[in-house]
Amino acid sequence: MSATVAMMLALAVGTYAFRLVGPVLHGRVELSARVQELLLAGAIVLLVALLATGALTEGGGFAGWARPAGVLVAGVLAWRRAPFVVVVLGAAGTTAVLRAAGVA
Repeated sequence: MSATVAMMLALAVGTYAFRLVGPVLHGRVELSARVQELLLAGAIVLLVALLATGALTEGGGFAGWARPAGVLVAGVLAWRRAPFVVVVLGAAGTTAVLRAAGVA
């Protein structure tokens, strides 16, 4: 077995184990309210960081203004509880119009 296949199997087993831990430990482990607040805050911070890096960078540099504008429009539409299709089309349309207008 090659090292690549071994690593892929290890990652697959680890991923499955992480997914299995939740249902197995549900109801057996009680987390304090403070820990639950910290976990919620941590999840939000990670999602915002992922959003920022995906929206603002491309190839190690700034992605231009069209992509962040599209992400901003998507965020506003999602916040206003627009249907998913409207959110996606709004973001894509905003980005496309700005790029067509010459905004990088």
